Amino acid sequence: MAKKIATREAYGKALAELGNKNDKVVVLDADLSKSTKTADFKKEHADRFFNMGIAEGNMMGVAAGLSTCGKIPFVSTFAMFAAGRAFEQIRNSICYPKLNVKVCATHAGLTVGEDGASHQAIEDLSLMRSIPNMVVINPSDAIETEAAINAIAEYVGPCYVRLGRAGVTTMNDNADYKFEIGKGVKLREGKDATIIATGLMVEAALEAHKMLAEEGINVNVINIHTLKPIDSKIIEDAAKETGVIVTAEEHSIIGGLGSAVCEVVSETCPVPVLRIGVKDTFGESGKPDQLLKAYGLTAEDIVKTVKKGLGLKK
Repeated sequence: MAKKIATREAYGKALAELGNKNDKVVVLDADLSKSTKTADFKKEHADRFFNMGIAEGNMMGVAAGLSTCGKIPFVSTFAMFAAGRAFEQIRNSICYPKLNVKVCATHAGLTVGEDGASHQAIEDLSLMRSIPNMVVINPSDAIETEAAINAIAEYVGPCYVRLGRAGVTTMNDNADYKFEIGKGVKLREGKDATIIATGLMVEAALEAHKMLAEEGINVNVINIHTLKPIDSKIIEDAAKETGVIVTAEEHSIIGGLGSAVCEVVSETCPVPVLRIGVKDTFGESGKPDQLLKAYGLTAEDIVKTVKKGLGLKK
């Protein structure tokens, strides 16, 4: 079985390697470098690492300033504090002037676990997606994370990358994987329905595909790693091919992947879209696997929802 690696771990390693290749990269952290894994960068490039203390808004402003001097700032803290506490500075100081700052936020979603509702960012994708000029990325595994970090370093403009605490099975092939901002990835072919997933829910979607295939139900599985700009074409094509879509995300069903997919299909190819995610409620303390089960974010939940969706097809 493939080893489980947290996307935050992959981020730390990718960032340290990026620092070796690009001396314009600087890293800012809000006193959480051991948890966000930016300590990996600090170990190799201490002169380009800045611990800004527990002052997230100020950190975003400093990153904005550094970007105007030709630096490529990677800014990290927990997603709750990046997208939530520093929202205004990200909006006005980074995105409004379209500055080249990369906000890489860890510990997103329910799988923060025992830290509970106060630290479980289940609205960060919605917040970041709502800001003009912001690119929003949610990688599914370690390989996709590394590829995403390298891609955003080349991209000129604001980016938000969502990273997790819990280990995720490596699904992509390191040798063959090609990451392109704004392009979805079709992982499985099927004509009966489509599952569109993001982040750690891609693994659950692939499990659901196997379970459904055993019952003779063949579904598309699409990984949407970039929520903005979203790959409208892959979604429209799937809607036309299968007639029903199930979305899966470790995020509120309001404003995240499910909402983004609904926005696309409602305008171009209206089909039923059933959203799996956190149902307009806060999380709670618990083990990651327990929380995913309690909030209906498992492969079994995807299977049930696909079967429900089949009954809604025109």
